[in-house]
Amino acid sequence: MHERTVPSGFTGTDRRRHKVYVTHNTEYHTRDGVCVAVRDRRTGQWDPSHKALGHRMSGSLHTPQFAGDFPFRDQPEPGDQVVFDNGRKHHVITSELERVTRPPQEIVQHYR
Repeated sequence: MHERTVPSGFTGTDRRRHKVYVTHNTEYHTRDGVCVAVRDRRTGQWDPSHKALGHRMSGSLHTPQFAGDFPFRDQPEPGDQVVFDNGRKHHVITSELERVTRPPQEIVQHYR
């Protein structure tokens, strides 16, 4: 779990389980860091056979601004490429991340 500070001043453990990693074409929906759904942004259709499904978000690759910067981050930021890992030899690397957001509750119901 990650510590967070919100505008209200609350500092504590972030217990929210769901995140959506949004690229230009695709949404990668995660629960507790594991990809549970993938949706095409253009059509709105879910892809039940996407290779990222079941893979853990392990971090991201970014283009360093300075020589010597390590191009891997634990927490993806816009412009990074998200890395999903299945713990073996197979990785999925997304296109550039536009944003990280939270899914609406009605979308979370789709995961179940």
